[in-house]
Amino acid sequence: MASGISQPSPRQISPSNVPKTRWRSPLSVMDRYILMELVPPLLFGVGAFSSLGISVGALFELIRRVSEYGLPIGLAVRVLVLKLPEFISYSFPMSVLLATLMTYSRFSSDSELVALKGAGIRIRRIVLPAIIMSLIVTGIAFTFNELIVPAANHRVNIMWNDIRGRDQLPAFQEQDILYQEYEEVPGPDGRSDDVLSRLFYARRFDGRTMYGLTVLDFSQERLGQIVNAESGIWNANDERWDFYNGTIYLVDADGSYGNILRFEQQQLQLPRTPFDIASLAKREANEMNLIEAWERVRVLRQKGSGSRLRRLLIRIQEKYALPFACLVFGLTGAVLGSRLRRTGRALSFAISVLIIFGYYLLYSICSATAHAELLPPIVAAWIPNVTGLGIGGFLLIRANR
Repeated sequence: MASGISQPSPRQISPSNVPKTRWRSPLSVMDRYILMELVPPLLFGVGAFSSLGISVGALFELIRRVSEYGLPIGLAVRVLVLKLPEFISYSFPMSVLLATLMTYSRFSSDSELVALKGAGIRIRRIVLPAIIMSLIVTGIAFTFNELIVPAANHRVNIMWNDIRGRDQLPAFQEQDILYQEYEEVPGPDGRSDDVLSRLFYARRFDGRTMYGLTVLDFSQERLGQIVNAESGIWNANDERWDFYNGTIYLVDADGSYGNILRFEQQQLQLPRTPFDIASLAKREANEMNLIEAWERVRVLRQKGSGSRLRRLLIRIQEKYALPFACLVFGLTGAVLGSRLRRTGRALSFAISVLIIFGYYLLYSICSATAHAELLPPIVAAWIPNVTGLGIGGFLLIRANR
């Protein structure tokens, strides 16, 4: 008996006939539209601010050196190209501000924001694409500052060194290497004090071997021994120093020599830090990435260099904080632009310059207070960002009402 329900044929249930699910972007049509509108002014800002910065910061000086001191044009062009990444990195936050301010002020003047608000979309949702773009540019700026800018700046310094008549900038300290090692000793009041435990001096270093070595050991709360050697090499396998052709003077409690030992080769258990100090490149903070900078911090802490250590810690915190200025400027520019009407590109550019001036003025004041030891480095570096986010958040709350 035939059933009234027809059975599907194999062709009807084959996988090829199953409808395929299309990939859907997590961004809405409005998000994609706003992001596409933000990209052209962002690129315009990077080009404009980079050109302005490199003209004021490098080009005029190079032209003067070419005309007055006969600097080869080819070398001047190479220096200019290598300086460009630094100024591009400076331009990222400013370009984000210009892009968001121009784009959202145009939306406001063309009544596009009115249409979006009429559709029930809140302003906080409308500025979300600007925040997404700001976070993307923040990541790009951070990566740029880590991978490209330090290497380019270091290469520029090597080239300037060539111009001054030296073959290359040495990657290590060549003479008079002095290292002071400290250890924490509990005091009578329960607080720990840093006390000198060892003094290391080398007269010369060729990149592998140190010459003219003297080590004073104060680890027993007095001068316990003196080590002199013609040369010394760090033995990475044994993690010890190999000293050659030297003498060990053991000092008694009354200051007299208790024993004198002469050696042709002697392994000594000393920290590797003096070798690190000599091997670290003679780089400024803008020539080091964060890994190299934190390594220098470790060395300076062991060496006891207070002022140099603080300057470096300030610069490290600024390396973390400055890329996030993109987020600050993106939020502020989007909210402020949405409240402006009938503003052209010139007025948007002028407003951007005023906001940038205020931000970097606060940044300079905070940096100065950190150098004066009035604020911790991390607090001073992040005050401008926190202040900017607070202002942007306040404007967003008011605009969202």
